[in-house]
Amino acid sequence: MRHRCKVPQLGLPADQRKALLRSLATQLIRHGQITTTLAKAKAVRAEVDHIITLAKDGSLSARRQAMGYIYDKQLVHALFEGAQSRYGNRNGGYTRVVRTLRRRGDNAPMAIIELM
Repeated sequence: MRHRCKVPQLGLPADQRKALLRSLATQLIRHGQITTTLAKAKAVRAEVDHIITLAKDGSLSARRQAMGYIYDKQLVHALFEGAQSRYGNRNGGYTRVVRTLRRRGDNAPMAIIELM
């Protein structure tokens, strides 16, 4: 049974899944949008929203939590500098998932996830 299990498993062990979500979140914050499968896009959406909420808070504790998750120190600094002006009046929903064509090799549903 998977009742009340909110974490999408993505067919990976826990350590690989956490590393995948960290790298996807880092690349999404760095580039603004990435193309990935629909399941991965929906999984990384919650992580990125949490990091942006930390950046809006702007405290030292929030900065340390974000640095523990995002791989790039300069990226965290840039995110914390611009988050209040970019997302100050928005209460959540910092990302958008747009479905695209299915992948050619295995017909997997693909999506573009982008920062709003």
